[in-house]
Amino acid sequence: MANYGLGATPGADGIAGQTKGLTQKDFLKILSTQLTLQDPLKPMDNQQFMAQMAQFSALEQTRMGNEKLDAMLAQQAAAQSLGLIGKTVEVASAGGTATGVVTTVSFARGEPRLTVKTAGGELLNDISLSLVSLVRSST
Repeated sequence: MANYGLGATPGADGIAGQTKGLTQKDFLKILSTQLTLQDPLKPMDNQQFMAQMAQFSALEQTRMGNEKLDAMLAQQAAAQSLGLIGKTVEVASAGGTATGVVTTVSFARGEPRLTVKTAGGELLNDISLSLVSLVRSST
C-alpha cells in the first residue's frame, strides 16, 4: 500500500488577508505632490525622477508576478485535491484525527474542500486540504 505525505497547502486567504502596500495611485499622488511642492529654483534631478519611476515599475512587476504565482498555487491545489478522490486520507478533526475515503471535492472561494466518508459511514464535510496529513491508496 503506497503512502503519500501531504503538507499544508495555503489557500488564497493566506495572502489576500495581508494588508497591501502602496498602490500605483498612491505613488502617483506622492509624486505629483512632490513635484508641486518642489523649489522652482532647485527642481528635481531627472536622474532621481527616472530612478523613482524605475523603482515603481519594478515594484509593479513584482506585484503582478505575485498575483500570477497565487493563481498558479490555487490551480495546483485544485489539481492536487481532484487526485484525492477515492483515496484514503487522514484528516485533523475536532476529536483528533479521522480516517476515511475522499468522496467529493468542491470549491469554495477558489479553495478546494473535501468530503470524507469514514469507515463508520460518517461524512466529514467541508474539509480543507491543509487538514490532510496522510494519503493512502484505497484497497
